[in-house]
Amino acid sequence: MDALDRVVKPKTKRAKRFLEKREPKLNENTKNAMLIKGGNANLTVTEVLKDIYAVKKPFAVLYKRKNITRPFEDQTSLEFFSKKSDCSLFLFGSHNKKRPNNLIIGRMFDYHVLDMIELGVEKFVALKDIKNSKCPEGTKPMLIFAGDMFDVNEEYRRLKSLLIDFFRGPTVPNIRLAGLEYVLHFTAVDGKIYMRSYKVLLKKSGCKIPRIELEEMGPSLDLVMRRTHLASDDLYKLSLKQPKGLKPKKKKNISHDVFGTTYGRIHMQKQDLSKLQTRKMKGLKKRPAEKSAQDGGAAPKKSKSA
Repeated sequence: MDALDRVVKPKTKRAKRFLEKREPKLNENTKNAMLIKGGNANLTVTEVLKDIYAVKKPFAVLYKRKNITRPFEDQTSLEFFSKKSDCSLFLFGSHNKKRPNNLIIGRMFDYHVLDMIELGVEKFVALKDIKNSKCPEGTKPMLIFAGDMFDVNEEYRRLKSLLIDFFRGPTVPNIRLAGLEYVLHFTAVDGKIYMRSYKVLLKKSGCKIPRIELEEMGPSLDLVMRRTHLASDDLYKLSLKQPKGLKPKKKKNISHDVFGTTYGRIHMQKQDLSKLQTRKMKGLKKRPAEKSAQDGGAAPKKSKSA
């Protein structure tokens, strides 16, 4: 049995908090990514990994040492690093004569490789090469996908889902206008994928809505798809399954219109208005004759006392 697979009982409070952080939850933590450098990575691949790490921080782990592994042939090393660093996303960079400037992007399910797509870097412009202001660390990006291939081709559709998982960042309840300052644009055309990064500039427009300009800030990548390792339909469907606690409970007699207005239907018995209690006032008080007429009999006469 692997050392990481054993049931570990915590001996300290710190170890207990560490294990509680990793155990399954209804609302999972933000997905972390590990960036691994292969045994024969060149300078271009190393710079790509550093720039992606700068974009992904603080939800990323960068391994600086070279790791001699081939993900498409043996996935045990990736699964070991995933379990060790608690990362469900990975980016592996390598370089050789057959596949120069090679990147492998993938994700895990239950610490096993789910999807894996190999991309070749044909052109790369680093963050430091574009002399513009940068977005602060941890900025949540806006993702834009252009091109019919992302909707028509199954491999490109899975790549789109993988890129959304990789760059989406934490789930936030509210968004402010000034926080929308980072755009990642992916274009699929002529068998290539173009990745561009922009900073959003809010300019004065003379009205309430500002004028928006985009300024390129890097990194910039021209990619081409090579090999793929996609999960089967059953396994992919299993990975998308949500726990019952997250599913909203169906509420009866409630409907919504196209504008989002909620309508409710209430079932009540017919109300007897004669028994309705109203405000007591002297002017509305019934006289003895009215009471006797309502009861259907004559009012009894009071006997005079001697």
